[in-house]
Order: sequence, then C-alpha cells, then structure tokens
Amino acid sequence: MTNVTEASEDEDTGTLFEAPPMAEQERMVEAVLFASPEPVTIADLEARMPHGSDAAQALELLRKRYEGRGVRVVRVGDAWAIRTAPDLGFLMQKETVETRKLSRAAIETLAIVAYHQPCTRAEIEEIRGVSVSRGTIDQLLEMEWIRLGRRRMTPGRPVTFVVTPQFLDHFGLESARDLPGLKELRAAGLLENRPPPGAMPLGEGRDEDEGDEGEDGQPELFEE
Repeated sequence: MTNVTEASEDEDTGTLFEAPPMAEQERMVEAVLFASPEPVTIADLEARMPHGSDAAQALELLRKRYEGRGVRVVRVGDAWAIRTAPDLGFLMQKETVETRKLSRAAIETLAIVAYHQPCTRAEIEEIRGVSVSRGTIDQLLEMEWIRLGRRRMTPGRPVTFVVTPQFLDHFGLESARDLPGLKELRAAGLLENRPPPGAMPLGEGRDEDEGDEGEDGQPELFEE
C-alpha cells in the first residue's frame, strides 16, 4: 500500500513541472509576439511561459515557420517581433501615421549618433561643426530614438548617446551595423550630392541657433 502511494506521488511530482510540448510552446510565443505592441525579449517570453519552457527554441521554430509568409518573425536588437514582410510593404502605404517632422539639426544629430555610437555631446558637436542645442537632444530622447548610454571614463565623465530598439524597429534594422552606407543613401535620394571635402569649411564660425546652412545652403556634413 505504501509503495503504491509513493509511486503516485512520484508520478505527480514528475508531471507537475513538465514543460508543454514544443508545438504548444511555439503557439505561446506566437500569441505573445502577435499581441505585444513592442518587441519582446526571450527573457520576457520565458517569464510568461510555463516552468521548463524553452522560449529560444520555440522562437526559432516559429521564425522558420513564418519564412516566406506575409509576416515574419524578426529580431530587433535583443528582442523579437512579428512584422510585415518587406516586399509587401506597399500594401500598407495608405495606412500612414502623422508624425512631426524632425528639424535639420535633429536629423544630423540622429545620423551622427546612429553611425558613431556611443558618442558624447561634445563629439556630436565636433562632427557637426556646430553646437547642439538642448532642445535637439530632448526631442530625440522624447521620441525614444536615442537614449543615454554609459558615461565615458574621462574627466567630467560625460554621458554618451546611443540609438534605441524603437529606432531600429522603425527603420526595420536588426542592429546599427545594418545602417546603409553613404552611396546607398544617395542612390535612394536621401542625401543630396555635396561639394567635395575641403571645398567648404565644416561649420566654421557657425552656431546651431544661427541656422544650419552655409553660404550655399548645403553644408558638407559627411565625407567619403
């Protein structure tokens, strides 16, 4: 009688923390990603799933299942999300979101942070050749496209700035390493042809409050 009781308790103990079948775990991951407005990390997935679940494996199976479909499971920084397949983006063109336009100073500052992160305010000003107003930084922080990074171990311990997962998600990037190069930007019409380096001093004697344009209205911001 005692042996039967102990056997039953062992069976109960063995099934109490048994993880769901992998197919069910995959469904759980799919449900969370589909319902979440923001990308979700593997740690967040495992925190929601039953004890013993392998969110990483379930996520990989789900990613493969969605290959070639209208939506994909994509990585955004350290998190994951379900997004429309890039080649079907034209179907969403009528569904636009009204957003305030970035100032020229904000666009330049954002580009510098994206391509040179982590960078300090002084480094941004050195690259732009013009001082950066606090309003420009505040606007990008408010939009959650940049955030504060680690402090530099230099005198004054200045803070650094880096781009956020929201920035990567907005532009469909897995990491900042996927940013296009200057030739790609110009081919896409996102950068105008600039005078060759040295043709005009970069930001000499300029201040952001005095305007962002040089004598010909197009300052040299990038170098090949």
